[in-house]
Parts: sequence; structure tokens; C-alpha cells
Amino acid sequence: MRDEPGMTVGQVAELVGVSVRTLHHWDEIGLAVPSGRSSADYRLYSESDVHRIETVLVYRETGMPLSIIAEVLGEPALGEREHLEQQRKLLVARISHLQQKISAVDQLLREKGMGRKLTAAQRAEILGPDWNPAWEDEAEERWGESDAWKQSNKRVSNMTADDWKVAKRNINVLEEKLAEAFEEGVEPGTERANELAELHRGWVGEWVETTHSKQVLMARLYTEDPRFQSHYDDRAPGLARWVRDIVEANARANGVDPDTAEWV
Repeated sequence: MRDEPGMTVGQVAELVGVSVRTLHHWDEIGLAVPSGRSSADYRLYSESDVHRIETVLVYRETGMPLSIIAEVLGEPALGEREHLEQQRKLLVARISHLQQKISAVDQLLREKGMGRKLTAAQRAEILGPDWNPAWEDEAEERWGESDAWKQSNKRVSNMTADDWKVAKRNINVLEEKLAEAFEEGVEPGTERANELAELHRGWVGEWVETTHSKQVLMARLYTEDPRFQSHYDDRAPGLARWVRDIVEANARANGVDPDTAEWV
């Protein structure tokens, strides 16, 4: 492929393994802009354009938000070699972090066996540094007398190491989907946003029976509790507010007024 615009957005999407919608979004925010247009005004990408997209994908794989990727790629002092060295450094750090998690899980499996129950501290080893075992005590103090807490606590007390690994994987997948939609500019109340809100409600429902009204109250914590807000906004600035917004919009679509939501 010569370094001149010639590939359509569909061809590039298939080549690099992302959706056409993602490429359109990256074009709109100035992250990866095609350098040409066809006579019919379709986007056309050159070899250099595709190379930039591949660079974006590597940075995104390290967990870097799109806004930061744009800043890094916009730094004129960084040449191609410097970008590659920085990408390698970030990937090595991520591999090291994942290896630590694997080691922690392996140790738990050796010590407790596949079918043993785990303590709060051991669960934190699997769930990672964002999890604080003290939160469980705080939750029990707030909701300990409710049926919802008793239902959730019964399930948690019977979970094994394998169960917690599956739970961690599921929430990672969900949060990746949420962050991707947010960064693509998906608006609350749209079909895709409502589908994601239902996925979120389904995940919460694995722990405790969750109505749309309960989900609204839970989502308020994402902007009212700095710990929850930081958890989401560290993945993508503004994500916490957006998740709350899509939950509230979906609740309205299902006949629940978020302003009068109750724990029912």
C-alpha cells in the first residue's frame, strides 16, 4: 500500500480489527483523521493514517484513555522510535501487573483449594488494588438489616476463588464496553445506551435482585461517592457521570422517575 489515501473506512476497520463506528468517532475527535476523501466524499486512509490507528490501538491496550493518547501523539518531540519505546514500557508494566495478579490467584488456589471459601482480604487479592475489604464492613453497617444485603451476603459467603475470578472478568468486560461507548459519544437514552444500562443491571442482579429503581439509587453513588467516581473516571474521565446518566435514561424508558426512585 503506497502512502496516499486509498483505503476505505470499511477496509481499514477490517484490517485493524475495530468497528467502523469507532473509526468515525476517532475521526470526529481528531484522534485518527483520514487524510483523503473520495469524489463521493467518503473517508480514504493512507498507509500513514493506518499506522497512526495501529499506534492508537497499542496505547489503548495499555489502558490509556483516548484523551491522553491524543496528547501523546500530538507531542512533536516524540518520534516513531520514542513512541515505540513508550508503548513497550507501558505494555511491560501491564504484563507485570497481570503477572502479579496471576501469582496471587495461584497462591490462593494452593492455600485454600478450589472449593474453599475466601476471606475479605483474599477476595481483595483477586479483585485488585481498587478493592478495599473495609467497604464490605461499611456496606453491612448501612444495609445489613435489609433483605437485599442478606441475599447478597449469602451468595458472597459461598463463592470460591474460581467464582471471584469469573466475577472480576465479567465486570472488566462490562466496564470496557461502557468506556468504549462513552468514548465513542453514545448518547444516554439511545438504543445502545439502554442495552448497556440493562447489561449493568444484569451484572448487579447477579449479586442482589435489582429493579430499575434500585439501579438508579446505586448509580447515584458513582457521582456522589468519590471512591466510585474515581474508579470509573480513572478509566475514562467523565465515565462515572455518563454511566449514571444512561441508567437514569433507561429507568425513564421503563416507567421509573429517577427523581422519585425508591429502594423497591
